[in-house]
Amino acid sequence: MADQTDIPVGETVIEPLRRAIGERYLQYALSTIMHRALPDARDGLKPVHRRILYAMRELKLSPTGGFRKSAKISGDVMGNYHPHGDQAIYDALARLAQDFNVRYPLVDGQGNFGNIDGDNPAAARYTEARMTQAAEALMEGLAENAVDFRDNYDGSLTEPVVLPAAFPNLLANGASGIAVGMATNIPPHNIEELINAALHLIKSPNARDETLLDHVPGPDFPTGGIIVESRENILNAYRTGRGSIRLRARWHVEDLPRGMWHIVVTEIPYQVQKSKLIEKIADLIQARKIPILADVRDESADDIRLILEPRAKTVDPAILMETLFRQSDLELRFSMNMNVLIDGLTPKVCSLKEVLRAFIDHRRQVLLRRSRHRLDKIDHRLEVLEGYITAFLNLDRVIEIIRNEDQPKPIMIAEFTLTDVQAEAILNMRLRSLRRLEEIELKAERDALMLERAQLEDLLADETQQWSRISEQLRATRKAFGKSAPGGARRTDLADAPKIEDVPLEAMIEREPITVVCSARGWIRALKGHIALDSVLKFKDGDEGRFIFHAHTTDKLVLFGTNGRFYTIAASALPGGRGMGEPVRLIVDLPNDADIVRLFIHQAGRKLLLASSAGDGFIVNEDDIIAQTRNGKQVLNVKGDSHAKICKPVCGDHVAIVSENGKLLVFPLSELPEMTRGKGVRLQKYKSVRGAQGTLDLDGGLSDATTFVWDQGLSWPMSGGKTRHQADMSEWLGKRAGVGKRPPHGFPRNNRFG
Repeated sequence: MADQTDIPVGETVIEPLRRAIGERYLQYALSTIMHRALPDARDGLKPVHRRILYAMRELKLSPTGGFRKSAKISGDVMGNYHPHGDQAIYDALARLAQDFNVRYPLVDGQGNFGNIDGDNPAAARYTEARMTQAAEALMEGLAENAVDFRDNYDGSLTEPVVLPAAFPNLLANGASGIAVGMATNIPPHNIEELINAALHLIKSPNARDETLLDHVPGPDFPTGGIIVESRENILNAYRTGRGSIRLRARWHVEDLPRGMWHIVVTEIPYQVQKSKLIEKIADLIQARKIPILADVRDESADDIRLILEPRAKTVDPAILMETLFRQSDLELRFSMNMNVLIDGLTPKVCSLKEVLRAFIDHRRQVLLRRSRHRLDKIDHRLEVLEGYITAFLNLDRVIEIIRNEDQPKPIMIAEFTLTDVQAEAILNMRLRSLRRLEEIELKAERDALMLERAQLEDLLADETQQWSRISEQLRATRKAFGKSAPGGARRTDLADAPKIEDVPLEAMIEREPITVVCSARGWIRALKGHIALDSVLKFKDGDEGRFIFHAHTTDKLVLFGTNGRFYTIAASALPGGRGMGEPVRLIVDLPNDADIVRLFIHQAGRKLLLASSAGDGFIVNEDDIIAQTRNGKQVLNVKGDSHAKICKPVCGDHVAIVSENGKLLVFPLSELPEMTRGKGVRLQKYKSVRGAQGTLDLDGGLSDATTFVWDQGLSWPMSGGKTRHQADMSEWLGKRAGVGKRPPHGFPRNNRFG
């Protein structure tokens, strides 16, 4: 494509749309990456932040000086260096002043600059700002040719390409941004730890990542908190430049009178808005997702103080907090992505070592440039001093030339072999300086400058001296901003998360009595309290009661379907008893073609007898039937026309089974295997014949089965509320999978044990 500047005015250029859009989008992408979203690895700043600090320096807003209106600062930045919206500039300026967002604030704000609740700063006309000492440290040496300058957007002024940066600001304050096709997210760190790592890297250029981790154990967030990530994960994140770090709130238990207590949260995770956090916790309480939490309130002033009240004093504080960590922003994962611009040009995901190397290499370039600049200043001053000394040695003649000649400068240059600079300096010298003492001072200054010049030349020639000088500068910076300085101590601790695998349901839910009611059509509800089981209850038209039993809100209910699957329902999740309840199929994924066989309260360790209509079954432990999902857990396999029919607790040492055509068989329970899933073994044999349409059961199938204690015999209910008991069951005792015999006289005609 022809350069746009080469196209004559009014001439039309035709080019493929793909190429036109591609080239323009590429220009936009590069501009976004280099001039907006990604920070420079050397000073850790994006262009807008760099321009804000430079404009404040030009306005002489030093840490010890006065404040200026933020609107004035934003206006100067926009007019001189950053031709973008003033609101975007002010937002960037305000963030640099927020001590809850920036570990080492670069702007000292006066007025409302926002808060951790998420409230926005006041308008720029209401706030004032100046630089902090940290900002001054970033620009130290700017007047000594420490870095390159470039023209601003209209060529009327110049601005620094990068700041000298006395400390590794990229890691100290972190950065975040989204470019085109890439993003960056760097957490803040502690300056003392970073400088210690930099000093070690200067001493040992090939230092291992593990050694650097000894100096920088992890991020140091301005809002504190506790990092609960393993050393291996942090090391891998620093080695690759990518990873995630778990950060959770800091809390403690505060005792109250009468044995009560509450939890006080004093630090929340980085970049979490306190107001939204409280709102989220309140929603969890209202939705009863954390039943052991009764209330949350905010007692914060300048510091953070969130109060979490448990529902009962018997609640375990650790379990309560672990539950909150899982369901709220009291714990989050900070996704680290150290994508930065190397030398201000090349985006790259860097390791901790590479970022520190970029910083100390930049400091070396700054040292060399400042040393050469000082050397040039010394050479200029020495040239002037030599001219002064020559003038003092020929003072009378110099005075005579100045007094009598119209053009004294060329005459002095010719007569005393002076340079133009020296002659100009002599002519500009004050009369009060023409004294003997001045000559002595000039010679002393010359000797001192000669000594300094020799030292600078040695420094420029010796790399070892250069690194030694850089180390001295870093130690001075560490003293100014390290752990002994105000706000320099580490705020974020590192610890191991307590190992609480599964929070018991009993600890999460207040134990209250309920009565579970489930109709024949599968509408389920929970009535408060333990009502009489023979109470008259209302059901929908055409429906009737089927299951009713007493339970507690802490219980687990187990539903067994005709499809052979077990479904687990939390009693606390049942709908209330004001209405007719709701279909159980809305709570679990019970298919429409499957019915409920049994609904009961789970008892850990209990054994169940399972059987299908085809007469196959086995024993299963209740611990193996608990489902973790709505989809349930397949335990009894059924095929064809057969379906699950029996699910009863094992209460004895023998099994009694009766068929639909009235054949009773008894055999020892030991003949049934205990399984976790399967079809099972044959319990009773049924005669069948194969017809034209397939196999037809002549003797029906399984009607009922139960277990009993042999020595106590078998009992079954009869009409009129009576019970029939058969003490000796020897007549019906046989082998498993037998046909059986006619049941005793008086056995129910429906062929069921009750």
